[in-house]
Amino acid sequence: MYPSITTDFPAEPLSSSAYSTPSAPPQTPTFYSKTDNSVTATGIPLRPDRNASSNSLHSPVAWSTGLCGCFEDMSSCCLTCWCPCVTFGRIAEMADRGSTACGVSGALYTLMLCLTGCSCMYSCFYRSKLRGQFFLEESPCTDCCVHCFCEECALCQEYRELKNRGFDMSIGWHGNMERQKRLAATAPVIEGGMTR
Repeated sequence: MYPSITTDFPAEPLSSSAYSTPSAPPQTPTFYSKTDNSVTATGIPLRPDRNASSNSLHSPVAWSTGLCGCFEDMSSCCLTCWCPCVTFGRIAEMADRGSTACGVSGALYTLMLCLTGCSCMYSCFYRSKLRGQFFLEESPCTDCCVHCFCEECALCQEYRELKNRGFDMSIGWHGNMERQKRLAATAPVIEGGMTR
């Protein structure tokens, strides 16, 4: 009258390869914050908690290299000396998270330099933007003064900061995102399975 219900169990337990492991979600480049005098990776830029008191907000973090440390990375120093528009374009693309292409920002920088001679007014805006994203301190003076009096040194410092934070500046924002996805997709292999 009622259909019979049968339960068929496999004779042997399934191997660990029969189960699929979910892959990790894609990650963005690692951004850092300073807590308890140590630098910790957080995965995304930190935003102040609106419920936190003003005393518990993150204090500004020092730049990874000094303003006059241009010779610490000779490749970026040479690039900035001969083609500051390329250095600025790459910095702007990272600060804008890929919404503005490197070539567009570099061309605007060159146009402002040729027409007005004050491309530093454009580039100081991106220094402020980087400082806001990474909670960097405003040193040795205001962003506008740093770019007005030491334009090439400021660009080199920002370029080095992004490189030190794990960005590959030559492949742009979208290239860095693809690299992070590839790294996240390769899950580590666990030998031997679970043990008691």
